[in-house]
Amino acid sequence: MSDEPSRASAITDLMRAGRETSRLSMVFRYAIAERLGLTVSDLECLDYLADVGSATAGQVAERTNLTTGAVTSMLRRLQQAGYVTAERDPADRRRVIVALRPERIAEVKRPYESFADSAERLIDGYSVEEIMLLAGHFQRMQAMYLVELDRLRGGHTAQRPD
Repeated sequence: MSDEPSRASAITDLMRAGRETSRLSMVFRYAIAERLGLTVSDLECLDYLADVGSATAGQVAERTNLTTGAVTSMLRRLQQAGYVTAERDPADRRRVIVALRPERIAEVKRPYESFADSAERLIDGYSVEEIMLLAGHFQRMQAMYLVELDRLRGGHTAQRPD
């Protein structure tokens, strides 16, 4: 009899580890938001803007899973706190373009620095093939989340990833 775990046992361990990682990620995000005096939705908005540079209020609503009314309130709050700028789109005056203020980027990123350093040291121990496997796994998981979010929202446009 082999000491190797069975496939079913390994899958159970992987799923459990994934759930625990997701839970800790959420707790971590709440702690960062609290430290910055923000809500988690505010933090998600700022993180998104840090990644993309600028976005419409509608794109922020889609990314944060908030209604357009809630996004309007959030953006007003973030603008008053000096985190974002919001300007009418010159091509379509009905749209608002939101951007993270460049002078606030370091402040938003600072709480992540220690974690990012630790993650970099962890990744240094992996081969290129292992990193590619992990990246592919996360990309497929993201696609699955998008399909399930669409399903939960009542949409029928997304296809299940294979």
